[in-house]
Amino acid sequence: MRPDGRPHDGLRPVRFARDYTKYAEGSVLVAFGDTIVLCTATVEDRVPPFLKDTNSGWVTAEYAMLPRSTHARIGRDQSQRGRAQEISRLIGRSLRAVVDLSFLGERQIVLDCDVIQADGGTRTAAITGAYVALHDAIDALIARGKIARSPLLAACAAVSVGIVEGEPRLDLCYEEDAAADVDMNIVMRGDGNLIEVQGCAEREAFPRSMCDALLDLGEKGLRELFALQGEALARG
Repeated sequence: MRPDGRPHDGLRPVRFARDYTKYAEGSVLVAFGDTIVLCTATVEDRVPPFLKDTNSGWVTAEYAMLPRSTHARIGRDQSQRGRAQEISRLIGRSLRAVVDLSFLGERQIVLDCDVIQADGGTRTAAITGAYVALHDAIDALIARGKIARSPLLAACAAVSVGIVEGEPRLDLCYEEDAAADVDMNIVMRGDGNLIEVQGCAEREAFPRSMCDALLDLGEKGLRELFALQGEALARG
């Protein structure tokens, strides 16, 4: 049995609360079970220096864990180093893969993903929630006449999979993630094309067939996440 009684191919309860903060062009509180992340999207009328005078936009991200998002307090300076920087780059890469940057003009959208509570899968929850915040920020640009149409090419979501006690499992909580023999994070576009796959053997090496099985399990979960994103966005 899994810690929360889910079947091996079941997602944790997923929730999206849009317009969660007052000032950001897009803001979403996303929960994957007990993992909770606040995702905000900020539109800036500037781009990084390497894009100046190119008439192209940019999408970037910053990820951090709040001091008591875990069992022990994390120092604020520590939450910005190493792992956080790597996840920030992952979120930025993932969201840029679903945006036609030429239609943004010379402006950038900054996605801030702040983990309020961590119970495994913080990066996958952040990517999934950040897409919804990005979608709302782009809608705000269209409504203000800043861009003519949406530059979004597809939806974007992410989920974790792994082998725990010899069983493939979807959307690992922290207890499962810590015990996993194989751990993998999958980022996918709504059209089914993969954006990024991060996988490793925590103990023994694993065969190609296991990798394929985990990808199939992850795709099942991602299809469900795309549907949940769509439902959240359809609520207006």
